[in-house]
Amino acid sequence: KKAKTLMDAGQLVGDDVVNGIVADALAQDNCKKGFILDGYPRTVPQAQFLDEALSKKGRKITNVVQLIVPDEELKVRILGRLIHKASGRSYHVKFNPPKNEMKDDATGEPLIRRGDDNEESLTKRLDAFMKQTAPVVAHYRGKDASVVYPLDANCKPTQVWNKINACFQPSKCIILIGPPGAGKGTQAPRLVDMLGVPHLSTGDMLRAAVAAGTEMGKKAKTLMDAGQLVGDDVVNGIVAD
Repeated sequence: KKAKTLMDAGQLVGDDVVNGIVADALAQDNCKKGFILDGYPRTVPQAQFLDEALSKKGRKITNVVQLIVPDEELKVRILGRLIHKASGRSYHVKFNPPKNEMKDDATGEPLIRRGDDNEESLTKRLDAFMKQTAPVVAHYRGKDASVVYPLDANCKPTQVWNKINACFQPSKCIILIGPPGAGKGTQAPRLVDMLGVPHLSTGDMLRAAVAAGTEMGKKAKTLMDAGQLVGDDVVNGIVAD
């Protein structure tokens, strides 16, 4: 209601209202497992509010994915956008042109440009981003540089997606512990399917090293042939390999 009153009066919606709306949204059940913020925080004060609000709930920002594109390329992308107002279908004069110039493919109706998709307006928007929003990245880098992922997004969408996807694919180094019969052999293959990492059981590694004739495998075979236990030095070497 506060936002509507301001918007109806043609006034900017202040940080207090925007922050409140975001805080209410993040408190919903659908955000319990996480969320993706797009267009917020736009300023360092908003980021500070967000950090404090999350901290009260025992949460924090885990990934700041920064898409980096040169201004000249941004101008090409934005100034070439075309829209079919009735359906929302979008086109681009360079990357996705309509079959007939300035006509919607499905209806033949005219296409339009967004009112602020002009060079003067775009220059102001980019300037505002650099002054107000770019410092948000520095804010999070100062708190914990490991959560910031600056990505070169001046490439095809599929390539950008591959880079983004890699931000959420840290290596998994897992130890599965349990006594004989606990179910390690049953659960390990499920972990392999879920995480896409190899299952390394000591027995399998030992047999593979012996079969491959590696240096450690030869030492293990000598001990095994003599009926002796394979010591930690050999087992550790096989695991390390």
